[in-house]
Order: sequence, then structure tokens, then C-alpha cells
Amino acid sequence: MKKQNYKSMNSAFDVNRRTFLKSSSLVGAGIVLGTPHLWAQDKTGEQKPSKPETNIKDILKIERTENSMPGKFPGKVVKVSDSRALVDNVYDAEVIQRMFEKGMQSLSGKDMQQTFDMLFTRNDIIGIKVNPVGAGLISTRLELVDSIIKWLTGNGIPENQIIIWDRFDYMLTDAGFTKERFPGIGIEGLQTMDEAAAEGKTDDNSKWLDADGNHVSLPLFDQAVFYYADVEAPQDLNYLNQHVVNTKYSYFGKLLTQKLTKIINVPVFKNTGNGISMATKNIGYAAICNTGRLHRPLFFDVCTEVLAFPCVRDKMVLNITDGLRGQYDGGPGPNASFVYDYNTLFFATDLIALDMTCHNILVQKRKEMKVDVNEHPKYTEYLRYAQELNLGIADPGKIEVIEV
Repeated sequence: MKKQNYKSMNSAFDVNRRTFLKSSSLVGAGIVLGTPHLWAQDKTGEQKPSKPETNIKDILKIERTENSMPGKFPGKVVKVSDSRALVDNVYDAEVIQRMFEKGMQSLSGKDMQQTFDMLFTRNDIIGIKVNPVGAGLISTRLELVDSIIKWLTGNGIPENQIIIWDRFDYMLTDAGFTKERFPGIGIEGLQTMDEAAAEGKTDDNSKWLDADGNHVSLPLFDQAVFYYADVEAPQDLNYLNQHVVNTKYSYFGKLLTQKLTKIINVPVFKNTGNGISMATKNIGYAAICNTGRLHRPLFFDVCTEVLAFPCVRDKMVLNITDGLRGQYDGGPGPNASFVYDYNTLFFATDLIALDMTCHNILVQKRKEMKVDVNEHPKYTEYLRYAQELNLGIADPGKIEVIEV
């Protein structure tokens, strides 16, 4: 390696045509979000591809901090359910607010102000990582984000120190995360993408390529902080449009490396093949660019190794999985045929314990819905790997689940 490794549901749902095109042409093709290749599906006799070299060993040498994962409450998961949160496709913001408060207080054993003081200071720049995929169907609910913001601002965080973010700017807009909906709050995508070019509607690349032939979003990524994987990337322009670079390096967004001091992770409750696409994947495949090349040879391991970088490991202090609506099959893209009202929120500082808990719950849901389930350990290996890296607790016998 030449570079230094680290420096510093049917028609009832509002799925519009624009969202559908992205879901069918981009997500369906596995380009932007990736599809669960080979070992993520139930393919008897097929083995997980051999793992390529990455720079994880170098990253693990970097000293941890008091905020490092798994955070204040290792191995603790709080599950809050209230059937009134979502009724007849209508979300009740007041019920969700109460669920949020009960969840936070049950996690910490303290009141809301004391809980805030355990996790944040009033000087923090806080990023709320949402999942905008499947807007109007299975994306992070705006009402839940409202509750988080109300808590932060009520404890002295100015609105301009809060940033709602995701990797793709257009997905945030589609899901309703706009400056108009959240006045005073920052809204940032790590990158842009020319949708018309990605959908094959134009050959004009001037909207996303600069005069030097670089992606216009390249300056938003920190080329001193990267996840290296010995995996070649496709060299076509369509891939570059969607992934910013096409080398063996996946750069972290400068938002994470240079701006945010704390991260709140707010994924949704859904599957990806026989695995899940929740807390770990919401960060692992969103914090970096050039991810399409990683799905087949690394897939879930990316969700573990990206978390080990200090710009994630030392900043992500809270995870809230949005299970107000869940999806038990057809993921990671949205599929209304498998979406259901779940009316549940999960809270943890330990996202490994959180994802292991949610994985097991989703497996039971899939069985209940008569989906063929493969419970091979390979679908949770990345969580046990994360425990080996001291990022959280994956052993169900050591996880405390509190139901409210």
C-alpha cells in the first residue's frame, strides 16, 4: 500500500415513481446499495468467498477513547413497543415521543437530562445517521428524528450543531429530510450522483465530473482516512458516477473525520437475504465511498471493519433501530409485499448486541411468515468478529434485553 492507512405495501404507501425507479434500476441492480451475493442468500453448497487483504490490522493499533464502542452500556438492548404508534398507515408523533423517552430512560436508568449528560456535551457536533432508502415505505421515520432533535435541543445543543446525514444527498430529499422540514438543522449527503446518467437517460457527464475528470463529490471525502481492500473496482463511468472513486481505496466522508464529534445511528428494521440490514450496515456502507466492489468478497465484514475506524468507533454513542415498520424479506431494497407494522423501537449504545438481538427476532418473524430460513452461523459471523475486535457483545447469552 502506498498510502498511510490512517491520519488523523401496496398502493397504501407513498412510493412515488422517482423512488420506484431508484429501487428497481439502481437498488435492484445492486449498484448503489448492493445485493446479498452468494453467501448472503440461501445457496446450499456455496461458500463465502475468500477474504481479501484489508488495512484493519493497522487500524486496530490506534488507541481507544472513553467513548469507544461498545459505549456506556455494553451488551444492553432496550425494546419498546406500543401498538398505537402506527395505526392504519398513520404515525402518532406523541406516542413515538413517549416511546423514545421510555427507551432512553430504560437504557440509562436515568432521566432524560442525565442521559444526555452521559453521552454528550453542549459543544458536540452531532450527526444523526438515518436510512432514507424506501422513502414512504420503510425509511427512518421523520417523527422519530423529531423526538431525537427535541431531546438534543432541549438539553442545550443548538440546531446548527445537529446534522442529519446519509451517503446520498438525493435519498435524503426523497425521504423528507430537507431544510424545509427540519429548519435550522443541517442536512448533508456525503456525495451526490447524477441520477439521469445512472438511469441511462443521458450521456452528458458534465454534472458529476469536473474539468480534471474527477467526481465532483471527491472533495467531500478525506483521502487521508480510508478503508483499503485488495479488491478491484469496475472502471466504467456508471460505477464512478455512483461511487466517486474506482480504486482499491474507500475514503471516509470528511463529515465524519473532520466535523462530527458524536453520531446517533438510526437504522430501520429489515433483512438482507438471510441476514439483516440494520445498525451495522447503516454505518458500514454509508460512511465510505467506493462500496460496490466490496459486496461480493467482503459484504458483512465491511460492516464490522469500517466500524473499527476511530472516526466511527469513538463517535457513535447511540443507536436507535426504527422498527415502527419492519420488512422481513426482499431486502435490503424496499419491498411492500414483505412490509408490516411492528410498532417497536430498539435502543443501545452497543450496536453489535443490538444487531444480534434484532437478527434473532427477524429470523423468528421470517419463520412465522413461512419464509425459508437458513440459520447458518455465516450470517452472524461478522457480529462475532466484531466482538473479537472489542466493538460489542455478540454472544446472546451475555446480552440483556429489556422489554418495555
